[in-house]
Amino acid sequence: MYSEILVSLDLGDKVMAEKTLSTAIDYAKVFGCRLHVMTVVPDYGMAIVGGFFPKEHEQQAIQHMDGLLHAFTKAHVPADIRHRHIVGHGSIYREILRYADVAMADLIILAAATPGPEDFLIGPNAARVVRHAKISVLVVR
Repeated sequence: MYSEILVSLDLGDKVMAEKTLSTAIDYAKVFGCRLHVMTVVPDYGMAIVGGFFPKEHEQQAIQHMDGLLHAFTKAHVPADIRHRHIVGHGSIYREILRYADVAMADLIILAAATPGPEDFLIGPNAARVVRHAKISVLVVR
């Protein structure tokens, strides 16, 4: 049913990242598919904000996140699960949707934080991915 699964992780929330990745691994085992394990380094949003950081800060952040993602998958993904690592940079939901197209994914798995009063059902990034994705999306709580 699925052959390419994009799983997006927030490595700042290890508990939810582990739960989300575990769910994706279960799907990969059942369907024999490949996982595209992704995390996104947000951009500054406004150019004026970027002026407060050293010129190489964003590239260093991306390299650091790549190392964290590799270490995380090494600790949690079994050797028999085909997977690759992706570190996006920019708008979180846009990067997830863009890479879903690039990877020709047929399922996106991501987490949604427990909603607060400002998030009626699911978080803003998860909600945007669900609303705009061309493929099925599994939201892990």
